Amino acid sequence: MNDAAQQNDGTQDGDEGSMSRRSVLWTTAGVAGAGLGLGALGGSTAAAAPGRTPDATAPERADAPKRQGRTMVGVPFDRRSTVRVGIVGLGNRGGSMIDLFLAVGGVRVVAVCDPVKDKARRAAAKVTAAGQPAPAVHTHGENDYENLCKRGDIDFVYVATPWDFHFEMAKTALLNGKHVGVECPIALRLDQLWELVDLSERTRRHCMQLENCCYGQNEMRVLRMAHAGLFGDLLHGAGAYNHDLRGLMFDPGYYEGPWRRLWHTRLRGDLYPNHGFGPVANYMDINRGDRAVSITSVGSPSLGLAEYRRKNMPAGDPSWKETYVESDRTISLVQTAKGRVIRLEHDVSTPHPYSRINSLGGTKGVFEDYPARIYIEPDHTDDNWGDFSRYQDWDHWLWKEHANPPGGHGGMDYMLVFRLMQCMRLGLVPDFDVYDAATWTSPVPLSHLSIRAKGAPQEIPDFTRGEWRKARSGMDSENPEQS
Repeated sequence: MNDAAQQNDGTQDGDEGSMSRRSVLWTTAGVAGAGLGLGALGGSTAAAAPGRTPDATAPERADAPKRQGRTMVGVPFDRRSTVRVGIVGLGNRGGSMIDLFLAVGGVRVVAVCDPVKDKARRAAAKVTAAGQPAPAVHTHGENDYENLCKRGDIDFVYVATPWDFHFEMAKTALLNGKHVGVECPIALRLDQLWELVDLSERTRRHCMQLENCCYGQNEMRVLRMAHAGLFGDLLHGAGAYNHDLRGLMFDPGYYEGPWRRLWHTRLRGDLYPNHGFGPVANYMDINRGDRAVSITSVGSPSLGLAEYRRKNMPAGDPSWKETYVESDRTISLVQTAKGRVIRLEHDVSTPHPYSRINSLGGTKGVFEDYPARIYIEPDHTDDNWGDFSRYQDWDHWLWKEHANPPGGHGGMDYMLVFRLMQCMRLGLVPDFDVYDAATWTSPVPLSHLSIRAKGAPQEIPDFTRGEWRKARSGMDSENPEQS
């Protein structure tokens, strides 16, 4: 259902063959986290000293730095009749998501940005074809997104670029007074996650991980059932991103450059935890009465990409210079403050059917996805899986109102855009916030460190600084336009 190979594909090379900043980063980053700042203090926004390579095996500190602003928990958007959007990154993901922004009423795309001019022109043509005024087009190199963020006619910046850019772009949007939503992962280092938390609190602007899988029909149905107590007291859950991307990562016509494959030369941990972590965190009210406190990770050998290269890539291909260190299968166990357990998996480099696992268990029963099946008492008593479709009455109101949503990934992309734009128009609190973004992304650096430390647990910071103890609403919302 979710082809998240398209999730974050933007553009990373400049026009007319100029050497890009990203290409320099690719050749200097090194392997296994060198140069990525993984050893920077988890509890500090301070970066490593210039010219010094942080120790990727150093333990992370999870204690929270002193709050610089006020919490963003429960902070609503300012109400507005029209949401003015700027889109940065118009590759596979951004080039398709623009259609959904244009499909939602009360939304205007006022600016687009991509250093590949043809992509920006195609996006601008979509805007005018939808009957909106021609957007401003920012195509002057990789840093022109800064000028988009400085514009006075933008309320929300949407970032759909390669991962290397996410932190910088989110930071720039916040510093220019814009709310910002970023594709997965929102950043790749703990110090960056803390900096985004601090910036969101200081600027009073929301910084969100746009985790579309939270808006899947099955995920939202399970969410409502869990909150209604149908699973009893929750005990465990599981989520994953198990998706064979070998062909796409070696396809020069799919990603512009090898940016996604090259992350497999840098980190050993879970590179893409959000799709699995986000939904289960919602079921368990993580940051809303419970919190993730530690993660333990193990990883298999890294053989899949090298084997695929041996069979499919010609001699002399640039990929032959790459050394892959990313575990083919990463398995992590997250412990929560209430003692619950969440299992996360990541595997994009071996042959297997697509699965996000998406499982939830409690004292009254269990749900498992791929395929969807359920067993809860007293409905089931014969040790045989039940038919999950019988529980469609528990569908979230978004899926009852939009039974056949447009867009990809089974409609979850549209649900995300519709709901976010609705919250901005009506002046509502967003379904998730910067604390969720930081929590769902923290397994990226922490799973790497745990694997390097032979499975030693790593503390997950309390990005809420104690606010997690207060129960509050999240994605299990009521329809605001019917209340």
